[in-house]
Amino acid sequence: MAEFLGLGLTHYPLLAGTDEHMASLLRWTLQDPDIPAELKDPASWSASMRAEWSDDGGRAAATGHRRQLLEGLARCRKTLDAFAPDVLVVWGDDQYENFREEVVPPFCVLAYGDLEVQPFELMNKRGSPNAWGRPEDMTFVLHGDPATARELADDVLSAGFDIAYSYRKRQDAPFPHAIVNTQLFLDYDHAGTEFPYPIVPITVNCYGQHAIARKGGLARFAEIAREQLDPAGPSPARCFALGKAVAAALRRTDKRVALVASSSWSHAFLNDKDWHLRPDTAADQLLYQALVSDDYDTWLHLTSTDVVAAGQHEMLNWFCLLGAVTELDMKLDWSALVTTDVFNSNKCFAVFNGKDPR
Repeated sequence: MAEFLGLGLTHYPLLAGTDEHMASLLRWTLQDPDIPAELKDPASWSASMRAEWSDDGGRAAATGHRRQLLEGLARCRKTLDAFAPDVLVVWGDDQYENFREEVVPPFCVLAYGDLEVQPFELMNKRGSPNAWGRPEDMTFVLHGDPATARELADDVLSAGFDIAYSYRKRQDAPFPHAIVNTQLFLDYDHAGTEFPYPIVPITVNCYGQHAIARKGGLARFAEIAREQLDPAGPSPARCFALGKAVAAALRRTDKRVALVASSSWSHAFLNDKDWHLRPDTAADQLLYQALVSDDYDTWLHLTSTDVVAAGQHEMLNWFCLLGAVTELDMKLDWSALVTTDVFNSNKCFAVFNGKDPR
């Protein structure tokens, strides 16, 4: 009989860098000439944002933000080790990494074997040293489980849920950092090099209409004004349904499975209505209160338009997890929401436990 653990965590790339670089996305945003000058003036910001930014551009506050994130990650790792999973199934977004103009699947099971990955590629491009002081070209092995991945894809397809699968990563391209950073951060003390558990990634096209238009990343407002939007990504309800389908398939195995949603919540650089200056904390707090109240109806009432408007694109990974949690009747054991005005995104951590009673 299968047993399950549910985890929600962040893959915030700037946690892999130093404190001096943690607010670099906001610094970059403040250089956009099309953002009104009065909005870029700290005098117009909230008291909490001014306090974080202070007179050092967020460098001192970054130390406290890192501490909160590491506390959440440590709790997730401790719970994971106590559960001792056979495999992690990780929902994570692909930001113009494995999937580009040739094909952008809504969902894809990556049926890969062990891969040697470079965890600091993204930080190197941003000019930030890594937080561990390791060589820039350091690698670690991300252990895969292709047999479980193939079986999972087959079972989900046979049950009537259309999903893509992949046997080989794109050449000369970084592996999706949502997956790489899941291992890196859950094994933070060893910079990801001693993580013992295999991972079956399921990529979600969280960026949807911005997947190719913004290459899954940052854009100036002048670029946004002339961008050609891509087709929409999967809806929140469809992601929830995928989570249920994956859980139903895994229930028929005898494995111990950790189901993981890997993403921060709303992102400042996706929050167009607030000029990319801060995440949509009000929207995040609404969903967090619903999460701790087991009120998944509130989540399911969100549309793709709602998610995009709040810059909550990557939270589609969490919709997948909550679908699985619902299917398996798992309960929330612990959670924490770490809010910020300066460090690009709010971050949530969650642990769901419980055996399927059937």
